[in-house]
Amino acid sequence: MKVISPRTHGYFDFLTVVIFLLAPTVLGLSQLPAMLAYGLAVVHLIVTLASDFPFGMFKLIPFTIHGWIERLVGPSLIALPFIFGFADEETARNFFIGVGLVVIVLGFLTDYQAVERDKNLANS
Repeated sequence: MKVISPRTHGYFDFLTVVIFLLAPTVLGLSQLPAMLAYGLAVVHLIVTLASDFPFGMFKLIPFTIHGWIERLVGPSLIALPFIFGFADEETARNFFIGVGLVVIVLGFLTDYQAVERDKNLANS
């Protein structure tokens, strides 16, 4: 059930960047989780702007690959607190797990094939 269009997914991508940028201050994250959040905001913004979908500026990454990147990112976000040793920091741990779960759910609900289908229809 792919109910999220590429355009709607783009809004979620920019919201994710903002959440990663605000989380360290709003949640009072310690240094390592904060630096990871800032770094992830930058990486997520780059991937979003480089993707071939309505909000992509550079169209270098096919939207299907964008989807595969997010399929890897979601579980990775859940693992980060345990890999980097801040799982005992409840707020940081719960933030990364929560964002990871949201990324996974959005990944299941996004139609990553829509851009290619639209291109094929336009070329027909």
